[in-house]
Amino acid sequence: MKRPLLLAALAVAASATVPADAVDKLGTLAPYTPAYEPQGVDERGMWMMADEVEKLLAVSELRIGDEELNRYVERVLCDTVGSDRCAGVRVHILNIPAFNATMYPNGAMTVWSGLLLRVRSEAELGAVLGHEFAHFEMRHSLRGFEQRRKATDALAWLSVLGGFTQANTTSSQFSILSSVFQFNRAQETEADLQGLRYLAQSPYPSRAASEVWQHLMEEADATAAGRKLKRTDSYRAGFFDTHPTELSRASYLLDQALVYGDAGDGRSKDYYAAMKKHLPKFLADQVKLNDLNGTDYILNGIAGTTGWTGELLHARAEMFAARGNPRDLVTATTLYLQAVESGYRSPETVRGLGLSLVKSGKRSEGAKYLEEYLAALPEAPDASIIKLYVSQ
Repeated sequence: MKRPLLLAALAVAASATVPADAVDKLGTLAPYTPAYEPQGVDERGMWMMADEVEKLLAVSELRIGDEELNRYVERVLCDTVGSDRCAGVRVHILNIPAFNATMYPNGAMTVWSGLLLRVRSEAELGAVLGHEFAHFEMRHSLRGFEQRRKATDALAWLSVLGGFTQANTTSSQFSILSSVFQFNRAQETEADLQGLRYLAQSPYPSRAASEVWQHLMEEADATAAGRKLKRTDSYRAGFFDTHPTELSRASYLLDQALVYGDAGDGRSKDYYAAMKKHLPKFLADQVKLNDLNGTDYILNGIAGTTGWTGELLHARAEMFAARGNPRDLVTATTLYLQAVESGYRSPETVRGLGLSLVKSGKRSEGAKYLEEYLAALPEAPDASIIKLYVSQ
């Protein structure tokens, strides 16, 4: 989705924010050396830590073990950075409803489900994956690890790592583990621009990198409006404030993309076709965050490509149903009905419709749908509660 006014404003701002040495009209990539082996005590120790983290990833309950989804994400990475570069990367997709991806120094990469929900095309996904791979190719983790070792932090991090041995490692624990390999702002900018070079030589348009950050700023605005907070014009700096601000990144990435002047198909429809099986779960997790305006922004962004599908109508209904006041129940009932009429008659949709009707005083109409839900899922965790609604 294009926003001409926002793009124009960013183009004007970019001239003041893009680093002086960033202009690279050709987007030239240096030759890549595959099968890199860690050098020195520090780097070998860092890789050993990364290997331990990857063992946790492999058995974590948060890991989405869908091989088809993993192969798809890996293919987007390869289309972005090239087959020679992506050959040694191992992707692990985690069911965490926040925007994040991490590249470890041993070639492991994590991608969170909240990121997959928010990017709107293969090009935008490739922009994030390419950025993470740039950290790996430039060996940014080593510089940070050396600094932390000199500050005597490494032993403390090793003791933290030693405590994370269970299969059900939590999302907050993975956030802590990721911070061991965090990067400073200069490295983030360097990875941004290297990632843009990948995009410029890929089938995808390089401007997608800027659009990722534009979407995140707009979502932040929507969330702030819904919570009656004052809108910010600076936006957040990111994880532990080690990243450039979202506005700064959107600006200098757009400026450099305009220098490249490349074109390409972002493949939005292909992206949502690949996400279709997982979208209901990703949306359900997002709805649970209780951010109606931010979630509504995400839904409208998806609908811009797919139209208002049953999955999206169901998710929007769930948002209003969760608030539960009479006006919202009317809206939720209408949205559930629209989802059902579109052909999306999942047990969860039927349940939501039935409950909305019952809570609105339409008990006999609601009971019909609740009975359908119980027939579809007789062993559902909430079956006993739903039976009470039906009997009343």
